[in-house]
Amino acid sequence: MLRRHYFLVIALVILVLMVVAGAMKLVLTPKSGAGSTGAAASSGSGSRGGGAGRSASQVSVAVVQPRTFVDSLDVLGVAKGRQSVTLSAATTQLVEKVNFHDGQSVARGAVLIELKASEQDAGLVQSEAKLAQAEKEYRRWQTLGEKGYASKSSIDQYEAAWRSAQADVTAAKARLGDRLIRAPFAGTVGLSDVTPGALVNPGAPIVTLDDISSIRVDFQVPERYLSQVAQGQSIAAQVEAYPGRPIQGRVARLDTRIDERTRAITARAEFPNASGKLKPGMMMRVSIPRGSRQGLAAPESAVSMQGDSAFVYVLHSQGSKTTTEQRPVVTGLRQDGFVEIKEGVGAGDRIVADGLNKIQPGQPVHVLGAGEGGKGGPGHAQESAGRPAA
Repeated sequence: MLRRHYFLVIALVILVLMVVAGAMKLVLTPKSGAGSTGAAASSGSGSRGGGAGRSASQVSVAVVQPRTFVDSLDVLGVAKGRQSVTLSAATTQLVEKVNFHDGQSVARGAVLIELKASEQDAGLVQSEAKLAQAEKEYRRWQTLGEKGYASKSSIDQYEAAWRSAQADVTAAKARLGDRLIRAPFAGTVGLSDVTPGALVNPGAPIVTLDDISSIRVDFQVPERYLSQVAQGQSIAAQVEAYPGRPIQGRVARLDTRIDERTRAITARAEFPNASGKLKPGMMMRVSIPRGSRQGLAAPESAVSMQGDSAFVYVLHSQGSKTTTEQRPVVTGLRQDGFVEIKEGVGAGDRIVADGLNKIQPGQPVHVLGAGEGGKGGPGHAQESAGRPAA
């Protein structure tokens, strides 16, 4: 009985506390709301005051102008030497002598590696001795035959032995020649770890030899562009090692067949390399010109890309105040630091040249260089547009 009354008392106390809390909330809520409204109003007023007091962003200006764009077919290829080979031995043998150092230029036929050839030297001496003996016997029987003391068949037998001995000498010289590894053409040897005393095996690479007086590049041209590529045509290429420095060359050869799987033909270009800066194995981007056209252009830094969309900030002057308008544009080629603008702006429009992440549409800006004499006017903008944006 006492326990039941105890729980009733606790429930009653909780109910009273809930009623009191609800009443306090009703009393205090209007005051809090008024305070919040006042604070918000104050905050809004402060924000407007801060915006009005904020200094205009400084921007540089470019002018949209016509520019010549060259249409080109860009393809990738790997550089190769005019002639390249990896030298190896034709037999298993010890290295006796190395006649080159890394990076040395060698002449055609120069002996680069000498292998141990004691057995081959002895074999050649033996073959030459047998040849001398066979020749003497043949000459003796030939003389006897002329005097009528030897039959024709005997003379033919000794002649055959003499010819066989000659062949043995030739084979011995060939075996000895296999112990000399020569340069098949004039060029520059690469890095090698082969030293005297090392054992080399047939097919194992010893050293590379490259003729890099000119560089060849093979690349694929789609069949539909075949009419725009011709033997002897001038082309240009770019390599990552030397950005912004196009390398001039020509189309040396076109393959006689089109690949049935890729529907492309292989073209071979040649690039002079007197300085030796181009190395076999470099990735080269080859540009094949397809004609030129005039189009409106803006510096790359003046065009902002967001996904598939592009826009620029066009400047509008109203008295002493300059504001920006974000305007979508349709872009085309990118070439030499400029972007082709197909739609969205016209020739002579002034746009923000860089720093697009610092401004907002409609924001007042201060044009760098604007001051006495109107340096920020169209004349200054014209000069800025003539240089690629940083």
